[in-house]
Parts: sequence; C-alpha cells; structure tokens
Amino acid sequence: MNTKIFRNMSYGVYIVGTMDGDRPTGCVANSVMQITSSPATIAASINHDNYTNECIEKAGVFSFSILSEASPAELIGKFGFQSGKEINKFDGVDFELVSGAPVLKQTCGYVVCKVVDKMETSTHTVFLGEVIAAEVYDTSVPEMTYSYYHKVVKGKSPKNAPTYLPEEEEAPKQAVSKYVCQICGYVYEGDELPADFICPICKQGADKFKKVD
Repeated sequence: MNTKIFRNMSYGVYIVGTMDGDRPTGCVANSVMQITSSPATIAASINHDNYTNECIEKAGVFSFSILSEASPAELIGKFGFQSGKEINKFDGVDFELVSGAPVLKQTCGYVVCKVVDKMETSTHTVFLGEVIAAEVYDTSVPEMTYSYYHKVVKGKSPKNAPTYLPEEEEAPKQAVSKYVCQICGYVYEGDELPADFICPICKQGADKFKKVD
C-alpha cells in the first residue's frame, strides 16, 4: 500500500480550543471538516493522548480557529508540541471566550461547536459538533494549509497527528548541512547552526538541534 497518496489530500491547520474547568486549553489539529450544512455540523479528530481530548469530553464544547499564512509560527509550537497539562497554552495569546470556548484572534476566524456525538478509533476520537457560533476575522491572507506548513514553514507532524507519516530521507540536492529540531522537527539548512539560534516554531535553543547527514 502506497501511503504517499495521503500527502495529496488537502488539510488546513487549526487551533482546537476547549475549557479545562475555568482554564482554556487546546491543541493543533488538521483533520477538521464540515460534514453537514443543516444543521451545520463539524467533525474534529483528536488523538487519545492529547489532553484536549479529555477536556472536550468533560466540557462538551470545542472551537477551532483557522490559522492563516501570517499566523505566528510559535502558535503551532506552543499548541502542537507542548501539553496543556503542564502549561497554560493561552498565556500571552490574544483570545476571547465565545459560547464557552476560547478562540484566537490572530486568525482567519473561528467556529464554536457543542458536542452532539463522537466516534472512537484505535488512536483518535472523532468529535461531532453542531455549530453554535462562527465569525470571520481576516481573510486578506490565505488560510494556512498543511502543505504550506510543511513546505514553507518547514514544520513536521507530531506523531499523534491523524495524518502523521514517517519522514522519508531525500536524496541530497547539494552539499548543505541540515540541522533538525528534536522537539518539533523544524529543519535548519546552512553550513553551521548558530550557537544562539532559536527554533522559529517551538522556541527551543540550538542544543535541541541534531545535525543530519
């Protein structure tokens, strides 16, 4: 079976938000889609290992904010590669609460849903949500696609992403060194990694990078 075909499917990049008691939390997701129009219903796939999954179960509501190509890369680092159990991911982030769920303002817009059903798979819960609120913030910049995230932002998929595929080694195109962030997978290309380099996605230092041949 050639799983490379999955890379030809289209995905967005979203911040799924919910509440952990009176504290907002959330994670990055790419498998979010509208499945009906009346009533408007959304399906969102969240890994069992994500703390957000547990919180959506308890709160019964979730949002998703649609990232644009201009959205700060550190949002993906904070929401995609850190646990809401350990940090407040919304600390320092411009957001508001809408219909019981947090939504980010530096985005194209948001949708808020109340959970009406769910389906369990071996690794993910697919939450079905009826839309209870939605708004457009800014469409002057295109929404970020997963392809853009990989090719331009040079980000990688967390292993708990529903679309995760092991990265394949590419044939070298030229004699240039590559350094890979061991936290988020960002690739720095250059003869030497600066000692004070900071990963643009997860904000880790040069000590978290490993040179690859």
